[in-house]
Amino acid sequence: MTEISERVRIEGRSLWSRNAVKGVSLRGERLKRDGRKEWRQWSPRTSKLGAGILRANTNISDLLPSVGTTCLYLGAGHGTTISHLHDHVCGSKNHLNGSILAVDLSSRCIRDLIQMADQRPGLMPVLADARDENALTPFLSSKVSWIFQDVSQTGQVEMFIKSCKQFLAPGGTAILSLKAASERRIDGGDLAQFDHAETSLLSAGHELIERINLAGWENQHVLFHTKVN
Repeated sequence: MTEISERVRIEGRSLWSRNAVKGVSLRGERLKRDGRKEWRQWSPRTSKLGAGILRANTNISDLLPSVGTTCLYLGAGHGTTISHLHDHVCGSKNHLNGSILAVDLSSRCIRDLIQMADQRPGLMPVLADARDENALTPFLSSKVSWIFQDVSQTGQVEMFIKSCKQFLAPGGTAILSLKAASERRIDGGDLAQFDHAETSLLSAGHELIERINLAGWENQHVLFHTKVN
């Protein structure tokens, strides 16, 4: 067993988060008890962050925000990853005093997130376009130490760089989930697309910690784990 944090661990080939809402399986994932603790299996097939944690070679614990901090998630979707992130950052009834700003442009996704937030204090769903920084500013009193972006739109890298400049605190962690198929095609295919993204991030002042290929779980996807000083 590998403990990534007190609330996230790897057992064999499986990733688990300590369930903040005991007895509730959000997407039919497996639950198991360990004394007074309950753990939820975190599938890499439904979570790019989960896949990245299992696939990463270095700095695995740095892929997660610190417990009890405020983090920004752009492209929250229906909340599968968000729920495991909440297990780690906020805990039961948010006794860890964490906060997750979960942003999505889909009203259907936001409805799902609002229902989840009823049981998971500290989760703040926001219906907004992640490209519109003015739409997010009212919800953040200060810059955050962790940003994750999973937005399948053209211009993902530019959006990510802009969001980090606006919202990421110095020394913060920023993770980009890049979907090659959502970008305009360039010569050299997916590999060239990922190489171009890496060059753009480095030029923008990002320190690349690791480039994590998610092939097999999420084809045509790479996670760029970066830090910005």
